Amino acid sequence: MLSLGAGVQSTALLLLAAEGVLPRLDGAIFSDTGWEPEQVYVHLERLEKEVATPAGIPVYRVSAGNIHTDALDPAHRFASMPLFVKNGDGSVGMIRRQCTDEYKLKPIKRQVRTLLGYPAGRLPRGLFAEQWVGISCDEFTRAKDSGIGYALNRHPLLELGWSRTDCLRFLARRGWQSTPKSACVGCPFHSNAQWRQMRDHQPTEWAAAVAFDHAIRSGAARGNATGSPLLGQAYLHRSCVPLDQAPVDTVTAHEWRERQGSLLDLLDPEDGPRGCSPWTCRSDDHDAESAVAA
Repeated sequence: MLSLGAGVQSTALLLLAAEGVLPRLDGAIFSDTGWEPEQVYVHLERLEKEVATPAGIPVYRVSAGNIHTDALDPAHRFASMPLFVKNGDGSVGMIRRQCTDEYKLKPIKRQVRTLLGYPAGRLPRGLFAEQWVGISCDEFTRAKDSGIGYALNRHPLLELGWSRTDCLRFLARRGWQSTPKSACVGCPFHSNAQWRQMRDHQPTEWAAAVAFDHAIRSGAARGNATGSPLLGQAYLHRSCVPLDQAPVDTVTAHEWRERQGSLLDLLDPEDGPRGCSPWTCRSDDHDAESAVAA
């Protein structure tokens, strides 16, 4: 079973399985937060039509709701996003991240249990699904166990010794050089490069992110409706200023390091941190990136 984020690495794994380089997959699971970039949905449609279906690999689309509308709905319990918070004393913190577990991992786990024939209750000892996760050699520290007995994470790209650049080269040879990065439109872990890309090339998504940033200034709608507003002000950008005023044109030290890579990285349509995988949230990229001057 493939954990299909529809980004570079998981797309490469699907193609490798479809071509017989890797063992045939019993299925691929795409966990939809409801707020992926439009190009991800377009890519997923093409991937299913041209690769998965001809190879006999079913694609299961699962979801726990729409993270965008849920955050703005005062009647809906919301799993918090890792928003940056500017406190009254001027210090900056970050809200505890729950969204990956609620909107990515839990739907995948439910689907795995269903496919194993046990959607609820205890599973027989020793029954599990092998789950492929797209982790390449340049990010091997992200490789993790699933933490559940009925899903055994495997990382075929590590076994092949493939880097992200190897995946990009492979995809380009197969006509998939425009594979996007998978991450929510309003993910606070976006780099400046990704925010710039959105502002300059996806104006509709940029406008939605700007509006969302304004709407969550006091936290999620449910907390405000129930008398538990955020102590401080929340922002999507780490500079803790409104997104449409944030210094997204600043090139951070992390981005400069990214630019020093191989010329093959030019195959990648965007600079900046990797996309978001259900099992590998980009919080590590946030820790690595230098602070942006406000």
